[in-house]
Amino acid sequence: MNEPQPLFRALADPTRRDILLMLRGEDLTIAQVAENFDMTRAAVKKHLTVLSDGGLITVRAQGRERYNTLNPNAFAPIKDWLSYFDAFWDDRLSVLKSAIEKDAQ
Repeated sequence: MNEPQPLFRALADPTRRDILLMLRGEDLTIAQVAENFDMTRAAVKKHLTVLSDGGLITVRAQGRERYNTLNPNAFAPIKDWLSYFDAFWDDRLSVLKSAIEKDAQ
């Protein structure tokens, strides 16, 4: 399994999460993303770089513009990492269910 650390780092900031939500509908340039935030284009570019470093977005050049695209496949390592905890929750819910059923008798 790939190490999810860069993905979690990219997702840690609410601005980056907002950018990802924006990109799920369409590819956007830095300027288009920056229009939605009260920060400089340079600050938005830094957020996009962290997202790109985490593999959550890809950047493609089209003429003079650089378009940012959501990479939904990049979320798989996070899903895989979180799935390790499914057994914990299954066990806890099973114990809770047993306790409730025992009390109901």
